[in-house]
Amino acid sequence: MTAISFAIVLIALIGHVAGELVLKKAMDASNAVGFRSRKFGAPFSAGIVFMTVQFFLGLGLLQRYDLSFIYPFQGLSVILITFAAAIFLREKLTARLTLGAALISAGIILVSIS
Repeated sequence: MTAISFAIVLIALIGHVAGELVLKKAMDASNAVGFRSRKFGAPFSAGIVFMTVQFFLGLGLLQRYDLSFIYPFQGLSVILITFAAAIFLREKLTARLTLGAALISAGIILVSIS
């Protein structure tokens, strides 16, 4: 794997995590102000952009690498989203949630290396 492809993997991973966080923020705003508010529209649009970037970068990576090579990086997204949600969205991070996220990621990595 070259440095450029590794950077693309990281950008795709960050795009996925950012998209999930921003879309969650938009959905929370929709409960308070509705779907026609700017507090919903701006984060929703940003989330769609992040997820679209991640989607097309992921397609480009699939064109060049095996899925079994790329998928473990997606396993990291579980852990990154868990901690990012605790930091940026102030969600409660319990030991059970952390253990579950770690076990999911470990399982994905074990499957990919076998």
